[in-house]
Amino acid sequence: MALPAGDIGTYARRQAFRGASGPSAILNSGKAFRITCFACIGGFLYGYNQGLLSGILTMPSFGSHMGDWVVDQTKMGWLSSIFALGAWFGCLYSGFLAEILSRKYAILVNICIFIVGVVIQCIGVRGGASCILGGRFITGLAIGAISVNVPNYIAEVAPPEIRGSLVSLQQFASTAGTMVSFWVNYGTNNIRGTDNSQSDAAWLVPICLQLFPGISLGIGMLFMPFSPRWLIHHDREKEARQVLSSLRNLSEDHDLIELEFLEIKTQSVFEKRDTARKWPHLAKLSPWNTFKLQWVAIGSLFRTNAMFHRVVCATVTMFFQQFTGINAVLYYAPSIFTALGTSSNTTSLLATGVVGALLCIATIPAVLYIDKFGRKPVMMFGAVGMGVCHIAIAIIFAKNEHQWDNHKVAGWAAVAMIWLYIVQFGYSWGPCAWVLISEIWPLSNRAYGIALGASSNWMCNFIVSQITPVMLEKFKHGAFIFYGILTFGGGLFVWLCVPETKRLTLEEMDAIFGSVGVAEADARRMAEIAEEIGLDQLLRNMGIGASSCSSSGDDGSQVSSKEIESNEKRD
Repeated sequence: MALPAGDIGTYARRQAFRGASGPSAILNSGKAFRITCFACIGGFLYGYNQGLLSGILTMPSFGSHMGDWVVDQTKMGWLSSIFALGAWFGCLYSGFLAEILSRKYAILVNICIFIVGVVIQCIGVRGGASCILGGRFITGLAIGAISVNVPNYIAEVAPPEIRGSLVSLQQFASTAGTMVSFWVNYGTNNIRGTDNSQSDAAWLVPICLQLFPGISLGIGMLFMPFSPRWLIHHDREKEARQVLSSLRNLSEDHDLIELEFLEIKTQSVFEKRDTARKWPHLAKLSPWNTFKLQWVAIGSLFRTNAMFHRVVCATVTMFFQQFTGINAVLYYAPSIFTALGTSSNTTSLLATGVVGALLCIATIPAVLYIDKFGRKPVMMFGAVGMGVCHIAIAIIFAKNEHQWDNHKVAGWAAVAMIWLYIVQFGYSWGPCAWVLISEIWPLSNRAYGIALGASSNWMCNFIVSQITPVMLEKFKHGAFIFYGILTFGGGLFVWLCVPETKRLTLEEMDAIFGSVGVAEADARRMAEIAEEIGLDQLLRNMGIGASSCSSSGDDGSQVSSKEIESNEKRD
């Protein structure tokens, strides 16, 4: 793909000043790394809730309060999927809150909603299934919004050279939360026995424990900085400089701080003026205008080929992430292991605990090296590995489903293939999909674009949660064939439709998706703004040359993406 030299100029300019990617760069990022680690408590809560119910569903004490809700497969599906349905609605309002309150306060508000949902679930010991359903729906509202706001916040405070790795920490935290929930379930399952004498504490303790990280995140967010991009977009420029200086550990008058500040401001001013030109009645950033603008902004994502390409990348990637079958495993792992012939509920919970541990460990390479290897090749390789595992499980299941007692080795072979599948997901589609949807949007659409991608994830999550119990009951090994075929389809989609986005700034995504310079008028307006606010002058003073708003290089030539690749190899 050939790109205008001016667009490549942004890339070359950043390459000249940014540091390396990888583990050392993450640790050296200082405050940005520490803030990311704390914000990722939101990811921990997300993962904890995804794994929480899988073990509880099989506990006798929980079943005594739920009646046929743990027997009827359709009702069981609702107990699990109501959380994802709430999360889908949470995604829809997350962008609005993030714009009017800031990313920081949006997270805080949703933590308060989360706490209410957990308390209602605890009352389930008296109120039965209605409290569990209502509480999980409310908790889902909060987690759905947090799943959008946290990666958005991290992406906007992270240096570009390690942005992918820091956003991946959200997925690592999520897998850690899932692992903890599995092992908590395994431990509490033995409170006063594993039969009808089991204590209600066996399932109440796992539900209540999530209050501690939730309250910690809520209190801690009071002391976290605002997103510098949000501050600039809301005309709080002095604060934005201070935050950038603190995050990068450089003085406010350092050239890199000034460069990053002016690049963000150029993008922000352009998008504000573009909004005023297209929808002048919504130009003022009031809460009511912001509410109306979110629907206009979402609608605008479908109006140009460049933005629609982003929509397809985000929503279809999340569709395939869910239809790899990951949440079929996380929500129903003990039931799946029982179907594969494991001897008892305790053994199934133990095997499920291994799932959580492997998922957590497998995510670590992505956190460390995603900005070196990129998103696209990792996702394609992971899709092939997961697809092969699904087909292998289906074959073992089909041959032995009526004779597990006589073929214990075959049962454990199928369990091992599920563990291998989890590893393949952990380093690939788990973190990479969330990184991708957090980094491809322009500033004015970022909150809404991430919300759109995450809403696709949660709606597909809801569907998978609903259909999996029925599929396992009626189609058995056919369920694994179904998910295997779709997983291969996901790899094909990434190969054909998803561009590589590693090591690009959030502003450079426009060049990759064809948004910058497509219309000559847009390019002229960007150039005028860059000159007006002093970005071009700064670049000339730094001896770098023209800004990325130019449509060509000094000689009017076109620069190919191969030159980018050679620069990356030299890095």
